[in-house]
Parts: sequence; structure tokens; C-alpha cells
Amino acid sequence: MTPEFVVTTGQEAIRVLLIVTMPLLGVALAVGLVVSVFQAVTQLQEMTLTFVPKIIAVFLALLFLSPWMLSMMMDFTRHIFTNIPGQVR
Repeated sequence: MTPEFVVTTGQEAIRVLLIVTMPLLGVALAVGLVVSVFQAVTQLQEMTLTFVPKIIAVFLALLFLSPWMLSMMMDFTRHIFTNIPGQVR
């Protein structure tokens, strides 16, 4: 295994990680922003109001995006497993 292979695989793993997690983080950010604006407008400062909508929204996004996320991770894993025999001497 060459150092270039290890570095490239690490970079690819970070790229896949960012691509897979960004939609969930974006949903959490959007819901958090909406809840914050709602709290500022109504002056309702309830702590559970900030967490429960985010949890529900992220769960629903995970439910809908999980096939795509699984596909991305399986493609990455398949790519790693197919490249290992060529790298081992």
C-alpha cells in the first residue's frame, strides 16, 4: 500500500462523510432557524421547543434520505474493497 493510496482513501472518506451528512445538517439548521424566529416573534422561550422539532425533522429527513445515504456509503465501501487487491503486494 502506498502513502498516496492511503491519503486518497482518507480524502475520499471525508468527502463521502460530508456529502452524506450535509442534508441532515441543513435540515437541522433550517428548522432551528425557523424555531428561533418563532421564539423571537412570540417571546416564547421554551427549551423543549428548540429540540423536539429538530429531532422530528432530522428523523423524517433520515427516513427519506437513508436509501441515498446507504447507496453512497456502499459505493464507497465497494470502491475500497475493489482497490485493495491492487494495492497489496
